[in-house]
Amino acid sequence: MGTVHRLDVPRSGPKLGGAVDVFLAEVSNRNTTRAYATALRALVDELGAAIPVTALDDEATVEKIGRWFARRWGNSAAATVNARLDALRSATAWWRQQEWISGEPTRRIRRRPRTPDRTRAVARADIESLLTRQHLPLRERALWRMLYETAARAEEILALDLDELDLRNRCAKVRRKGGAADVIVWRTATARLLPRLLNGRKTGPVFLTDRRARIELPSVDLDPESGRARLSYRRAAETFEHASKDLTGGPWTLHQLRHSALTHAAEDGANTSTLLSYSGHTSVASLARYARVSPEALARWQQGRDPAARRR
Repeated sequence: MGTVHRLDVPRSGPKLGGAVDVFLAEVSNRNTTRAYATALRALVDELGAAIPVTALDDEATVEKIGRWFARRWGNSAAATVNARLDALRSATAWWRQQEWISGEPTRRIRRRPRTPDRTRAVARADIESLLTRQHLPLRERALWRMLYETAARAEEILALDLDELDLRNRCAKVRRKGGAADVIVWRTATARLLPRLLNGRKTGPVFLTDRRARIELPSVDLDPESGRARLSYRRAAETFEHASKDLTGGPWTLHQLRHSALTHAAEDGANTSTLLSYSGHTSVASLARYARVSPEALARWQQGRDPAARRR
């Protein structure tokens, strides 16, 4: 009887560029698609769009991906490193479901632990220094003030439409993370800025771009009169970081306005129930990191307890 040899029959599968396109088309959330595309397009640039996706199972390719990732994002923050790795692994998991690959091409890459950051709240004086700059555009002043006074997430505020505002009672209906309906409330500074920003508009998004939309968008994201589009998170974040780059600890992120608002409320004596309503959180555990007092408040507390200070 002759010797039987096993034949390695190549598996079918698309080229890497096509595999990336097909995967991204399956992602329903536009923001997630953009985030995933950053890592996946970079991978295509490194390996080439024409390489078969099955080549990702080759050990040499696995080593190459590990070296490329370290070179590309090795000096980035832990959050960035982990986000890029998550994007790659989401794609490779989907490709395994299609039976285009069998292994994990990113197995040489490790997630980076995030160092707890206890200094993310910005001092009140620094926030007021920024929010009271008169040369800032009205849109930015209204948006940032509203974010700080309501402690809402930026995505929640940017999603607001005019029919969800109750200007008389200084409140609005929002959709919280996870889809729950809730109400946010603001104070005098926001109440003074909003009517000037809206300038008589009755419909459409509250916060708009400076120019007409250049691409076709859903009608819900357009102002019917001017044709301007809903302001994107990306543009709002870029503008805020640029404006705060010269301030203490800058540049800041939009999330730091929310973090600071909650921290300052806790310092002012807000109880747990109030903070939960203010933040939109559903668990005390999620709220805990925001309720940590700032270094400035801790210093004031210590000064008030100092016997020498009381004698003076």
